[in-house]
Amino acid sequence: MRTGAAAGHRGYLHEAVYYDSDEELLAVVVPFLLGGVAAGEPTLVALGERNAALVRRHLPDRTAVTYLAGDGVYARPAAAIRSYRRLLADHVRAGAGQIRIIGEVPPAALGATWDWWARYESAINHAYDDFPLWSMCAYDRRVTPAPVLRDVARTHPRVATPDGNHPTSAEYVDPATFLGEFRPVPADPVQRGTPVVELTDPTPAQARHAVRYADRGVLPREEVDDLSVAVSETVTNALRYGRPPVRVRFWAGVDRIVVTVSDGGSGPQDPYAGLLPTAEAARGGRGLWLVHQLCNHVVFERGEGFTIRLTVGNPDPVEPTAGGPGPVEVTVGDAGPVEPDPEPAAPTPSGTPS
Repeated sequence: MRTGAAAGHRGYLHEAVYYDSDEELLAVVVPFLLGGVAAGEPTLVALGERNAALVRRHLPDRTAVTYLAGDGVYARPAAAIRSYRRLLADHVRAGAGQIRIIGEVPPAALGATWDWWARYESAINHAYDDFPLWSMCAYDRRVTPAPVLRDVARTHPRVATPDGNHPTSAEYVDPATFLGEFRPVPADPVQRGTPVVELTDPTPAQARHAVRYADRGVLPREEVDDLSVAVSETVTNALRYGRPPVRVRFWAGVDRIVVTVSDGGSGPQDPYAGLLPTAEAARGGRGLWLVHQLCNHVVFERGEGFTIRLTVGNPDPVEPTAGGPGPVEVTVGDAGPVEPDPEPAAPTPSGTPS
């Protein structure tokens, strides 16, 4: 049985909370949580450390609320969806008639990576609609950029206000429409420099090898492994489902590696591609979903063909890029593979790396 503002609602009730002070946030969140506890509903808090502590101080002792590590839950959009769907399914199997969650994306999500968090906020209207979920997403108007607030209004069907009302959002847009819009994303600053590796029509194995050549100690080993898998999956999709030529470029910054994979096709047509293991799984949808689990930022770019940009490491940099040799340019043809010299000070080789 649904309770509160969700009484009579089927599926997911997704609300935004805009606040300008701690008092406004508490005016919405405390009654929301206490109402869930009183109704015997699973009631969860997925806020950042500061706001979670604030809420905890204003709830009665031993209130039956579960606290999740907000920054951990919202590490990557696709991973957040996967984790939440598992959590929600567990509660439903245990007999929950409604689940309540108050959450917030981490402050870093409001910057360079907001584009894929905007996709998340839109996509979950579909992804969580299988569950009797009522959730609120908190946004501090004092620090949230205006373009982000516009997207919040377009991705949340309702708003929860400090006076206890729950009006509909006049700006709300259906997820399929929102996700299908062209949303240009600025290039990473590292892309202003010369790529350290450029490949044309590489095999997935050659692309994986190029990740390690481009890294040169920039990333921890596990992140290099993640990027190797992500690049391999992306190149495989481009070769199978895109249109030649497939071009792969690598840039190395002091704390990240950026890779673009381009082809002449139109890219995935499913609006949820990457965020969910979509109906296009037979056409690379599952590979894109895996890529979104492994990278710190993923961008789709459409224009003359389709480009996917992958970032592993810090996706919101401000410092200059790392130095290095000129690009390794590779066109796969009849010539046998030529291994690029791994020494950073070596002159730029040409040929085909294995």
